[in-house]
Amino acid sequence: MAGPSSAARDFAGVPEASAARLLILADRLARTLAVARGLMLAGRMVDLTGVQDGIGLLCAQTLDLPNPEGRRVLPALHELTAQIDALSAVLREAAAP
Repeated sequence: MAGPSSAARDFAGVPEASAARLLILADRLARTLAVARGLMLAGRMVDLTGVQDGIGLLCAQTLDLPNPEGRRVLPALHELTAQIDALSAVLREAAAP
């Protein structure tokens, strides 16, 4: 019998709308973008389907947090923005003639 999924383990006991849950989500998204950038730099194609939905969910749920908790998520959002910018640069370079 298989154990709980990675997502279930990561979120076990973490309240639905909490900074802790959003920090996990932000970290996962940042790592996904970093891997995508590495693959693209190696000449591989990547499918980013779903990333936009994850980022939208992260942003919407961050806005729902009380201010002190929302501030705890800011550094992770900055890191995610840096990963998006880095991937965008690779995409622009790949699209250049």
